[in-house]
Amino acid sequence: MLIKIKRRRKILLGICWNDMGDILPKTSESVRMDQNPFSSSNGTTVPSQNSASNVDGDVYDCDDSYFVLPNSNRLSMSLPAELAGAIPLIDRFQVENFLRAMQKQINSAGKRVFFSRKSIGPAVNEKFTLEDMLCFQKDPIPTSLLKINSDLVSRSVKIFQMILKYMGIDSSDKLTFLSLDERIELITKLYKQTLKRSELRDEFFAQISKQTRNNPDRSCLVKAWELMYLFSSSMPPSMDIGAYLSEYVHNVVQGVKTDPEVQILALNTLNSLKRSVKAGPRLTIPAREEIEALLIGKKLTTIVFFLDETFEEITYDMTTTVGDAVQELASIIKLPIYSSFSLFECRKVVQCSKSVDSGNEEFIGLDDNKYIGDLLTEFKALKDRNKGEILHCKLTFKKRLFRESDEAVTDLMFVQLSYVQLQHDYVLGNYPVGRDDAAQLSALQILCEIGFVHNPETCIEWISLLERFLPRQIAITRAKREWELDILSRYNLLEQLSKDDARQQFLRILRTLPYGNSVFFSLRKIDDPIGLLPGLINLGINKRGVHFFRPVPKEYLHSSELRDIMQFGSSNTAVFFKMRVAGVLHIFQFETKQGEEICVALQTHINDVMLRRYSKARSVAVGPPQEDLTCHVNSSGLDNYAKRVLELTKSVEESHKNADKLLEELDAKKNCEARMQEELERLKASLQSEKEKLQEIINERDKLKTLYNEKLFALQAALADKRTIEAKFPKLDSPEHLSLENHARMESMLAFGIGDGGENVSIRNSVNNSQTIRKLQEDLKIYTNELQASKDTIKSLLKEKLLLEQKIQIFEKKKKDEISMMINNYEDKRQNFALKITEFEQKLVSTAEVLRVAESTIATRNIEIDALHDNLKELQELRDMKEYNLGV
Repeated sequence: MLIKIKRRRKILLGICWNDMGDILPKTSESVRMDQNPFSSSNGTTVPSQNSASNVDGDVYDCDDSYFVLPNSNRLSMSLPAELAGAIPLIDRFQVENFLRAMQKQINSAGKRVFFSRKSIGPAVNEKFTLEDMLCFQKDPIPTSLLKINSDLVSRSVKIFQMILKYMGIDSSDKLTFLSLDERIELITKLYKQTLKRSELRDEFFAQISKQTRNNPDRSCLVKAWELMYLFSSSMPPSMDIGAYLSEYVHNVVQGVKTDPEVQILALNTLNSLKRSVKAGPRLTIPAREEIEALLIGKKLTTIVFFLDETFEEITYDMTTTVGDAVQELASIIKLPIYSSFSLFECRKVVQCSKSVDSGNEEFIGLDDNKYIGDLLTEFKALKDRNKGEILHCKLTFKKRLFRESDEAVTDLMFVQLSYVQLQHDYVLGNYPVGRDDAAQLSALQILCEIGFVHNPETCIEWISLLERFLPRQIAITRAKREWELDILSRYNLLEQLSKDDARQQFLRILRTLPYGNSVFFSLRKIDDPIGLLPGLINLGINKRGVHFFRPVPKEYLHSSELRDIMQFGSSNTAVFFKMRVAGVLHIFQFETKQGEEICVALQTHINDVMLRRYSKARSVAVGPPQEDLTCHVNSSGLDNYAKRVLELTKSVEESHKNADKLLEELDAKKNCEARMQEELERLKASLQSEKEKLQEIINERDKLKTLYNEKLFALQAALADKRTIEAKFPKLDSPEHLSLENHARMESMLAFGIGDGGENVSIRNSVNNSQTIRKLQEDLKIYTNELQASKDTIKSLLKEKLLLEQKIQIFEKKKKDEISMMINNYEDKRQNFALKITEFEQKLVSTAEVLRVAESTIATRNIEIDALHDNLKELQELRDMKEYNLGV
């Protein structure tokens, strides 16, 4: 529903400002123009969400316009994807007031109309949105984009003017290019206006995002993104504006048609925005050199010291935090496990410039999200404020606390840094020990320093080593000569130990003390219910509990185990402990600025104890004891901001890894080829065995054929005998044959004179004939059965013969196909392996060449670094000499 309102504008859809400040309606014709003001951040055309094709020309009067009330559904449909994150913020933008003030500004400047349009009829009107207000414009804004405190509106208008100036836009409608010094000065002014005020920070990001949308001029667009990247690196917006800004920048980064340079700046902005949201805004305005370094893309350097007065140089820029610096330093010194290390602010006040050691060192823990630039600025300010005394401020790298899991770490750099810190604390007197332990510890430290030498007392450094490694408070308990003889005798007994062994033994002795592996804090007593503690106290915290020491003279007073500490807490200036002393609960309060560090250290040790107990209980419940979870130490990767030498070293290591990987792949290919060759030989052997089996089958077939022929001949002979016998049967049964036979018998009887017995002879002859016939019939039956069996055998043999021939043919065909296929596969794989081996050899040659170049570059860089170290050492000596001369 449309509501007509006079002099009250609810603007929701479709407007932007042209280069002259006039406000143009978005029509279907304007979308097709070459110089469309609604272009994307990389200059591509963005179609308007609502266009009106009107034919009659008239003038739009803002005072008699039709508007649509705000609606989130209508906004989500009308706004482009890049502004989707602004829908929840519609109440924070003052669209109506902004356009009313803009109209007033245009009218006061003598503009003829607010904008021109074409309409079909009086009921058709243009609609205006948040999208239009967040488009690029060259004219100054009359009021803020966001609803902010009225006292800050004039500042927001001034901020937009400075943004226009940085982009090179002036009142003459011409682009002007600022020098680097002018840009830095302008950025510093913007920081002064916005850094300490969260409302103006949000307003600034709203304005700068406005100038990056639909900007037709590429140079202005790049400047706007450069400004956004610069400020997002050090001061994040509020949570809601930050969510909208992150989504908008992400859409620009993912844009297909985004200009490459703009895309790089947008990606840098997105990354820096994530970092600054986590770390918070800078505490101080970035220094000129930080701004210049970020603009020209270079890194600044600073020095981080160790407790043994050695140092390393690290790089930083406007966005570098303490956590980033720790990661970079760990990568430089090759410390893989650095979770328990951090940077500390070391302050030392020296009353006399001739003696640097006359002051006490104070180490202040630094939060991982604190900016390095802020720290260096604070160091400079502190030095300027304390002109009456010499104040040394420096960054120091050391452990935050010693954990029980540290004992399982064997990394050389980790052990060395732990040794240096414990040695530093011991020499300061934080570990009160007896004479025997002091002499043994001094001997071990001397062995770690110079190794084992015969007659060490003849060395020039012997006396200085004795004084250096023996705490002063312990040294005064005996004569100097007695200490020297005792330490010398103990040193001579350490002949079989190496430097590493001596270092481990030193750590082991201090670890066995009740207060061993402690971190120490200086406190001032506020409330002591027992009344046994002095006014100033040194507090040590380790895995066993808290330990109280008297600072001067150094004296161990009392310890409370972790189980006796019922409660603890801290404020900005104090810390308290509710702990059991002699079975009674008491509350102790102390004044300190390191209360948070004390509570964190104590809570960490308590967590380790609870985790260890849980691990033991779980191992007992599950089965055999497992490795304690606290022994698992996390390690992090290398920093992205390593120095050039580290990058070259990393490239060399990667080249080595690539070469090793290629060699491994080459060996794998060779092994695979050997396996293929073995497989081929195995198949050949299998084929040969199959051929032998085939030959055996053929031989068996030939034997069966021979047997068949023999049976066939036997059958034919039997058939011939059968036919002969059958031919005899008719003759035996014929009358002629019988008469002849009887006549023959009679003659024989007459010849032998047999008369009376003729009848018996006849009977016998008839019996003999019947027996002969019966025998012949039996033989015939047997031969018939044999004939039938032979026929059956012949049929079965013929069937077996056919089956065997068919199997032989199938087997021969199958083997022939398999052999041909295997030969083809073998040839293909052999060719592929040959090509891959050639490629690997070429890669290996190129990698070796890159490795050689990198090694030569590293050697050159090492020479340069050595020269720089020498120069730095000479410079330090000159500074010390200068300070000494000034003191004299």
